[in-house]
Amino acid sequence: MNATKENNIRPVWHTKTFEEIFTILETDGEGLDYSEVERRIEKYGKNKLPEVAPDSILRIFLRQFESPLIYVLIAAAGVVLLLGEGLDAVVIFAVLLINAIIGSIQEGRAQNTIASLRKFIETKATVLRDGREVIIPDNELVPGDIIVVQEGERVPADARLITIRNLRVSEAALTGESVPVRKTTDTPTWDEIAVSDRRNMIYRGTHITTGTGRAIIVGTGLNTEIGTIAKEIVSINNDVPLKIEIGRLARLIVIITALISISLFTIGIVAGKGVIEMLLTVVTLSVSVVPEGLPIVLTVVLATGVWRMSKQNALVKRMQAVEALGQIDILAVDKTGTLTRNEIIVQKIYTNNKFFKVGGVGYEPHGEIILDGAEVEVANHPELLLLGKMSSLCASARVLFNNETNQWNISGDPTEAAMLVLSQKLGFHKDVFENEFPIISEMPFDYNLKYHAVLNREGDINVLSLSGAPEIILDFCNTIIINGDTITINETMRSEIELVLMGMSKDGLRVIALATLKGVSDLPSITTPPHATFVGFLGMHDALRSEVPSIVMRARDAGVRTVMITGDHRVTAQAVASEAGIFSEGDKILTGRDIDTMSDEELTNTIQSVSVFARVTPEHKIKIIRAYKSAGNIIAMTGDGVNDAPSLSAADLGVSMGVVGTEVAKSASDIVLLDDNLE
Repeated sequence: MNATKENNIRPVWHTKTFEEIFTILETDGEGLDYSEVERRIEKYGKNKLPEVAPDSILRIFLRQFESPLIYVLIAAAGVVLLLGEGLDAVVIFAVLLINAIIGSIQEGRAQNTIASLRKFIETKATVLRDGREVIIPDNELVPGDIIVVQEGERVPADARLITIRNLRVSEAALTGESVPVRKTTDTPTWDEIAVSDRRNMIYRGTHITTGTGRAIIVGTGLNTEIGTIAKEIVSINNDVPLKIEIGRLARLIVIITALISISLFTIGIVAGKGVIEMLLTVVTLSVSVVPEGLPIVLTVVLATGVWRMSKQNALVKRMQAVEALGQIDILAVDKTGTLTRNEIIVQKIYTNNKFFKVGGVGYEPHGEIILDGAEVEVANHPELLLLGKMSSLCASARVLFNNETNQWNISGDPTEAAMLVLSQKLGFHKDVFENEFPIISEMPFDYNLKYHAVLNREGDINVLSLSGAPEIILDFCNTIIINGDTITINETMRSEIELVLMGMSKDGLRVIALATLKGVSDLPSITTPPHATFVGFLGMHDALRSEVPSIVMRARDAGVRTVMITGDHRVTAQAVASEAGIFSEGDKILTGRDIDTMSDEELTNTIQSVSVFARVTPEHKIKIIRAYKSAGNIIAMTGDGVNDAPSLSAADLGVSMGVVGTEVAKSASDIVLLDDNLE
């Protein structure tokens, strides 16, 4: 039975306790037995999306004839053949055949390349069956199953969390939010919550960055959030501008030819000419008006454009997309993974009353440290040495170089990975530290406590290192290190530190505070909070791709306005858009909530003054695309995530990332950037 045979009414799972879900799905904490699983597979279907078979060579070939202009040419060739002009008919049919062969070769190459981009990996899932943990292929999961998730795994289906331990999930591919989301088992009392804010849910295709948990599956196959997006993509019917213009040209040719033919036929009959004579004259004139060479000229020109773009690592799936690229006047870009690298890095340091900027590319462990516009030697700044040492001690993540992809990858929490990369830029190596300063005890980051504590042995004394939410760490601190001296924090100094924190937050940075304490015997607790020394702030953000500002400027010079559409928060979106050159003073920012309150007409009238759309869902993105089209704009959309796929399909031109992009996004787009380079 197909997965679509799921009940039509989907409960609002995030508003229900897991006890209520147990009742609805007729299960318990011990999981399902195998006979019940078989029954549910029959009822709900396999946990997979419908697979669309690649088009056959014949289907690709026949698709080349799907154009009103081609229909006109075929009709003209048929009439010429009936008039006994066999050679002319053969020439027309030969032109159409050559045109179809060229188009088929190009589309076939694109389809083969897309197929090679798909790295099929059978994901496994840990599930409770008959009270025991077993590992099975994820397509065998059913609603009511109890799954176990842990760090590094991909979530196999939509599920409501039952128990968690420091669980954080990267939902960038689904929601566009770059920072991993901390999960909870709490049950909200209202149902109108965006997917990105449903903290007690995990969704298929997202990734566990840290922690572990158990959850009950509530949606599989098409009845997942990704499945919903897949259904939206199928419902979207969109043509590139050139195809629309060719259709208009064909209709115009038919109308004008018909009017001229009727007029000429009428005049000839009035002038005393014979019916057969005038009929032959009209048919000959009609055939001569049809531009037989236009299709092959267009195909050759577009194929040349495709070839040139392929030299720049751009895969064109539809030749007509080349022409659409030259018509666009609005370029809508996604933030996470498109404008940014989807790599959280430390950009700014505040310590010893100084601001340091941190250079480097992504997770690469190299980069310059800049103070007042000049690069500094880290060894000459004791405050940087202390901060780098603490960043290394507090980082549980790992950064590894992948020789196959020639990229640096992380394992563990992205925030702690950013701290580890910073420590390496400052000259520290965690492997050496772990031997020199052995860990006595450690308290991983806890969602409720909001800090990470690690106790190390340094020579004859114990040293406590704290990292976490600034408001929590600052409450622990009664002293601060200034120019090497530890002094008491007075109210004036505390206010100044808080102003620094506010300023960094307004710049769209995610701020982590660091503090230290020597001579302690144990980790802090709720009843015995530490009296620590404040060391500094780390300002993190998702690294902007180096080529983005110049691309935005060149697009503007070419008459193309760039706007950003993202699921991230308003402040973060504005900061990134400003850095990229997209947002300027006086521009408007619209959020998903703003769009919900506007009619289609109001959005269309407002949209020209907006440069940033924040906290939007896939449904909002489609509404934005349609508003631009209603305003008469030709719009291109770039993206990489599952949440971008509907808008990639709805835009006049969809462009996806080939390296970091999801398979759904690549399938929905017209052009795939094989190296993720927007230039």
